[in-house]
Amino acid sequence: MIESRGTERGILEQLHTRLRESYEELFANYVDPQEPLFDDGEKWQPLLGTADDVAAAHATYSTEEQLQAIQAEARRLATTNEFAINGHENRISYLVGSGHRYRVVARDEADSSTEFIAQAQSVLDRFLDENAWVARQQEIVRRRDRDGEVFLRLFTQSDGRTLVRFVEPGQVVTPRELQSDPSVRFGVRTEPFDVETVLAYYVDGVAVDATEIQHRKGQVDRNARRGLPLFYPVRKNLRRAEKLLRNMSIVAEIQSAIALIRRHGAGGDSVQQFVADTADLTVTDRISGHQQHIRRYGPGTILDAPAGIQYDFPAAGLDAGSFVTIMQAELRAIASRLVMPEFMLTSDASNANYASTLVAEGPAVKMFSRLQHELIADDRALLRRVLGNAAAAGVLSEARLGQLEIQVTPPSLVVRNERDEADVHRIELESGILSPQTWSERRGLNYEQEQANFAAHQVRGSEASSTPTRGSAVEHFED
Repeated sequence: MIESRGTERGILEQLHTRLRESYEELFANYVDPQEPLFDDGEKWQPLLGTADDVAAAHATYSTEEQLQAIQAEARRLATTNEFAINGHENRISYLVGSGHRYRVVARDEADSSTEFIAQAQSVLDRFLDENAWVARQQEIVRRRDRDGEVFLRLFTQSDGRTLVRFVEPGQVVTPRELQSDPSVRFGVRTEPFDVETVLAYYVDGVAVDATEIQHRKGQVDRNARRGLPLFYPVRKNLRRAEKLLRNMSIVAEIQSAIALIRRHGAGGDSVQQFVADTADLTVTDRISGHQQHIRRYGPGTILDAPAGIQYDFPAAGLDAGSFVTIMQAELRAIASRLVMPEFMLTSDASNANYASTLVAEGPAVKMFSRLQHELIADDRALLRRVLGNAAAAGVLSEARLGQLEIQVTPPSLVVRNERDEADVHRIELESGILSPQTWSERRGLNYEQEQANFAAHQVRGSEASSTPTRGSAVEHFED
């Protein structure tokens, strides 16, 4: 019986050994089929079957939870990372600046009266004033870059006025009861076989008609239902740059704060006694009971070192230049994502020429110009809704709205030679391809106001010329 148990134990041990060897061999040769989907610790989204899934994959998220996590991370960067803040603010400055100018004009070959154009312009001006549009337009750019999207909800008043309010991206979610509906994803209902035709948005669980919301997306394809934050591809670069700057500053602070390090050749007791004898102040910790010896070294202090003590000065070996080179490489990667010169991200213009950067054919100007035209197209579409709401309330003639168009003049991007620019505009004016109104807008002036000022100036001039002066009255009396 004992021999039988020993034999069984030996067989089990052999089986365990073989199983362990097989497992180790299998584990050593194992290749994870999902490995190609991972990069730098994050999993890539595989392309699935439907067009909507492909659009979501292009946006690097496939669920609403992933989208909210990405937007939360982007908001933290936009709030706490100095380089991200600078990038956001610079884009606002160049795309919006002091604000765009909007003017209602008649379409080509349209027979529209001056009175109707003035009425439409009045509706537009009231909308811009009531909604603080310059500040709101700046916030639109910030939100679109930060969150990858911005939702503008339009509230039509009984008198035809339109008020605009922001909707937070986190409010647009799919209701639980519609999770299985393929036409509703990420809080957006579309046509079943046309993702680009949006029917409604679910705001806090309530369906809002698409005509009441303007959704501006960024960094994604048109068939993606939601956007992607601007700094998502370089978020790790931003964090590394921030940490590198922090570590450089801390190391420099520590090394510069430690004036010297004494190397004692004697034993530990002698060192402690030396420290205590040379201390200017001794502080005792109430909890641990340990004593801390403090000595002050004023500027120009001369040290008298006893025999056996050596002094090292760590600050003398500090080389911050090597870290600055790495920092610049990270910042160039971030600036490349923005298609901006490095100095626009770092505010360091020592290695850049502003005039040669913002020329008409420069990459930054091309990029800003493209973004400005996209912003203008969205603004123009929104303002058409504003005029349409006024027409539906009877403030404007709905039948004549088609005769109008909205001209938008953004701030200039290129470095201007004002005299050369004025000569070009004069030639364009004389050739009949530029109107005085547009010229005034490009100069940042209000054409109607300037004409009124000019007329008032002429009236004052004529009144002054017709009023006799004291000298002329005396001469008349003497004659």
